[in-house]
Amino acid sequence: MRLRELLASLPWPKTSEEDMEITGIASDSRQVKPGDLFVALKGLEYDGHQFIPEALTRGARALVVEEATTIPEVDLPLIVVPNSRQALAHLAAAWYGFPSRRLRLIGITGTDGKTTTVSLVRAILEAAGQPAGMVTTVKAIIGDEEMETGLHTTTPEALELQNLLARMVQAGCKYAVIEATSHGLAQYRLEASHFDVAAITNITHEHLDYHKTFAEYREAKAKLFRSLSTSARKSGVSKVAILNADDPSFPYFSQIPVEQRFTYGLKEPAQVRAKEISLLPTALHFTAITPIGRFFIRSPLVGRFNLYNLLAAIAVGLSQAIPIEAIQEGVRRMAGVKGRMERVDLGQPFQVIIDFAHTPNGLHHALEIARFMTRGRLFLVFGSAGLRDRAKRPMMGQIAGQLADIVIITAEDPRTEDLNTIMEEIARGCKKAGREEGTDFWRISDRGEAIQFAINRAEPGDLVIITGKGHEKSMCFGTTEYPWSDHEAVREALMRRDRSRGRAR
Repeated sequence: MRLRELLASLPWPKTSEEDMEITGIASDSRQVKPGDLFVALKGLEYDGHQFIPEALTRGARALVVEEATTIPEVDLPLIVVPNSRQALAHLAAAWYGFPSRRLRLIGITGTDGKTTTVSLVRAILEAAGQPAGMVTTVKAIIGDEEMETGLHTTTPEALELQNLLARMVQAGCKYAVIEATSHGLAQYRLEASHFDVAAITNITHEHLDYHKTFAEYREAKAKLFRSLSTSARKSGVSKVAILNADDPSFPYFSQIPVEQRFTYGLKEPAQVRAKEISLLPTALHFTAITPIGRFFIRSPLVGRFNLYNLLAAIAVGLSQAIPIEAIQEGVRRMAGVKGRMERVDLGQPFQVIIDFAHTPNGLHHALEIARFMTRGRLFLVFGSAGLRDRAKRPMMGQIAGQLADIVIITAEDPRTEDLNTIMEEIARGCKKAGREEGTDFWRISDRGEAIQFAINRAEPGDLVIITGKGHEKSMCFGTTEYPWSDHEAVREALMRRDRSRGRAR
């Protein structure tokens, strides 16, 4: 692709005196190949401008930068932009042929429930015969192909996201359903993606380490909704906002102009509501009240919080004129998401659940569901990530102390923070809830040992829930990601328990 053609996609008037063929785009100097355009990004830990010499050594043919003064004299095109992350998104979209213009793009944002809601929406679309790809923090699905999207939870970088969208176009998808994280929105990873539907689950306390204030966090989410009025129009496709009328954020988001709006919640005046609700240990049943009539919903998901995820997905389906029968079938098919209230059953006489809950609100809902599912004691194994929102740690400790019978505080990606300090901050919340260390709550820094501790003490009828990691396959200590899986740790703990008691599986 020609350099001038790429530069024409930028939101600022940029050109280059020298035109040339560009053979690729890279934002990681280690991945630069001869003929590439290298985009220097500024990150929290590293500044890509520092790695320009390496990019040049590897054969970069042109540079996109924010600061020309930091660049040594080089005899190649140098394009200075106000924001290189924003530039990368537009360049990536151009490189892959602006794929979001050829898809109906649905974005789901919020603090909790995004991955589940994305999966529900895709299941509804597929049940209606509308081929749909999806990108979540757990995985991407394109046709029959599934692939992981990274070690931790955020929207893929712009280059990867535009590549996934292009592959969806090639695979014949009509829709793409995208999990839009606050980091992804704030860091312009979703820039140049032309959304048609924006939906929100809720807004609660999270990521204030990055966004600094709740207002900034909320505004990052709002970028998805504001983009509806500026994104490309597609023939016969309305721009739609899907809002949670029960969430405190509703008044704020309802003021953002949009062509069409659907609201959902448990009470009037929400347009999509749930009545005659049956919360069962293994299912959810309710009657959906909608603008096109009442219909019965049967879902294998559990817990009151999933009512909101289901209602949000139903509202998205209605906004796309999906028939009632397809909505019912899609919901019925979607059994769950890996690491979201996921049972691990190796025949043990108690329940074990793995859940991704890593916010105060998420933990509260997970423990409420778990309490409903067991007649015995409720064990909780959890921690809190390092270099993330510290204010939530005592809040989560207090929630744990209030709702669980036995609490084990452990590691969860401490990164470069001191793990003992993190656990102490959580423990303060447990003590505030009236818990006594060594009697009904413990600190065990090794996550595997913490899981084993809970598994060994569980008795018939009890429930052990392990939260915070969910689907993730690594844990970060210092600056290194080490292989880790709660699923494997649970299986190993159950087998060790059996061996110690003279049983074999």
